[in-house]
Amino acid sequence: MQWSELFDKEREPDQNQVREFVSSVLWDGLDGFLRQTYNVKPKLAYSGCKMDNGEWKGWNVKYKKNGRSLCTLYPKRGYFLLLMIVGKNELEEVEKHMQSCTVYTQNLFLSSALGSYGKSLAFEVRDDDVLEDVKNLILIRMKPKV
Repeated sequence: MQWSELFDKEREPDQNQVREFVSSVLWDGLDGFLRQTYNVKPKLAYSGCKMDNGEWKGWNVKYKKNGRSLCTLYPKRGYFLLLMIVGKNELEEVEKHMQSCTVYTQNLFLSSALGSYGKSLAFEVRDDDVLEDVKNLILIRMKPKV
């Protein structure tokens, strides 16, 4: 059963239900990283967006710091989708960093259209290497306070 079928707009999941559905240490790894690095708590939000055959429809988990989005996670069974905006101000630094990223991340970055805001990147987080790419890109996007 898909995520959007388990939890419709009227039935909001809790964080444990999200974690159980995804059932991936990668989810916990990213959640812990974001909480510790940025001192943020995830917020659940419902999206009715149906692009990519419904991939974005349903409850998602948003991480924001000072009103600025770090990323949005979309639960899938065994993995998750991560949406991140790389703003125009970060593009040059991210482009330089791409050579140290996985081929998957490099291809995703190259194939993503450049908009007036920057680039919108949608990752399938299925392995440790992509998770590390994502963490590093988030660190470029928003420098943590030391």
